[in-house]
Amino acid sequence: MSTALARTPDPDLLGGRRERALVGFAWGALVLNVLTYAETATIVPLPQLVGSALTQGAVLVALLLALLANPGAVVRPQLFLLLLTVLAIGATAASLYSEFLLSATYRAGRMVLFVVVLWLLSTCFGRRDMLLLRMHRLALAVVMGTVYAGALVAPGLAFAFQDRLAGVLWPIPPTQVAHYAAVLLGTSLLLWMCRLVAGVRAGLMVLLSLLPLVATHTRTAVIGVVVAMLVASLSLVVGHVRVRRTLVVAGGGGAVLAALFVSPLTVWLLRGQSADEANRLTGRTDVWSAVADLERPWVEDLFGWGLSDQSFNGLPIDSSWVATYVDQGWLGVGVQTAVLLLLLMLAVVHRPGPERAVALFLVVYCIVASITETGLGAPSVYLLDLTVAASLLVPGWRARQP
Repeated sequence: MSTALARTPDPDLLGGRRERALVGFAWGALVLNVLTYAETATIVPLPQLVGSALTQGAVLVALLLALLANPGAVVRPQLFLLLLTVLAIGATAASLYSEFLLSATYRAGRMVLFVVVLWLLSTCFGRRDMLLLRMHRLALAVVMGTVYAGALVAPGLAFAFQDRLAGVLWPIPPTQVAHYAAVLLGTSLLLWMCRLVAGVRAGLMVLLSLLPLVATHTRTAVIGVVVAMLVASLSLVVGHVRVRRTLVVAGGGGAVLAALFVSPLTVWLLRGQSADEANRLTGRTDVWSAVADLERPWVEDLFGWGLSDQSFNGLPIDSSWVATYVDQGWLGVGVQTAVLLLLLMLAVVHRPGPERAVALFLVVYCIVASITETGLGAPSVYLLDLTVAASLLVPGWRARQP
C-alpha cells in the first residue's frame, strides 16, 4: 500500500496539472480571505487599510482562479452548498435592512462571492485523490510556517499576549493558530493510521502541529482535537489494526500522563485565571446572557439584523451559535444546524475509510469549537473545514456519469 497521500489517483477523476494548480491557488486565496487582519503588533506592520484589502480582496482572486480552473462554470449539485447559499441569501436580505447598511451589505456581498467560489470548486468533490483536503492542509501548513517564522524572529512579540503563541509575521490570534494546528494534527494522525502518509512525514507534521497547539493555551482546540479524534478513530476500528493499537496506546499513555502531571495540566488549563473566570469562559457567558436578554422585533428575531463584526455592545460574542442568532436570526441558526446534521448523516451512510474518518474529525471539531468561537455563519476557516468534509463524503463525480 502506498505511503503517500493518494499517490496513484484515478486519472479519470483528475484534470491536468494546470487545473489542479489553479484549484490549489484558488483554495489558498480563500484561506487568505479568512485571515482577518487585526490591528496588533507585527514584525512588519502594515496599515490596517492595506492588510484588510489584501485579505478581503483575496476572494476576488479566488473567484478568478476558480473560473480559470473551471472555465465552463460547471457546478455539481450539492445540498451542502445549497444550504450555504440559503445562508448567504438570508444574510444579504437581512443586511439590506440593517442599521449599518454599508458594512453589513459589504460583508454579505463578500459571503455571496465566497459561496460562489465554493460552487465553482464543487467539481472537485468526490475525487479519489482528496484534492481539497490536500490543498487545505498545504494552505494551513503555509500559515503555520509564518507562525513559526514569527516566533523564531521575535519570540517576545509572539508570546506577548498572556504568554500565548500568536502569529506576528501576519497577525493571527492564538485561537486561530490553535485551530490551524489542531486540523493539521488530527488529519495527519488519521492519514497515518490509514497508511496514506509515511511515518516520518506524519511524525514530523504531528510534532510541528502539537507544539503550537500547546503553546497557544487554547482549551477549546485541545478538547476539540481529543473529542474529534476519538469519534474519527472509532469509525476506523474495524479493519485497521494500527488504529486499534494507537487507541490503546493513546488511552493508556494519556491516563498515565494525566495522573503524573495533574498539577501542571491544571495550571495550563486555567491559564492564570481563577475558577470563577474559567467557569464563565473568560467572560463569554456574560455576553451570551446579554444577548439572551435582548428584546427586538420578531422580524429581526427570525432573520437577524445583518452581518456584523460578530460582537455585541463592543464585546466579542465568541460563539458561532450566538453570533449567528444575532446576525441572521433563528433562520441562520436553523440552516447552520442543518449543515452540520447533513454532514453527520452523510458520514453515517458513507463507507468506512479515511474519507469518512477525516470528514468526521473536521465536522466534530467544528461542532466543539463552535461553542466558544465564531465562524460557522460567515466566511471563515470553519466553513472551509466543512467544505473539505463535504468533498470527502460525496460519491465519485465521473463514476456516476453514463
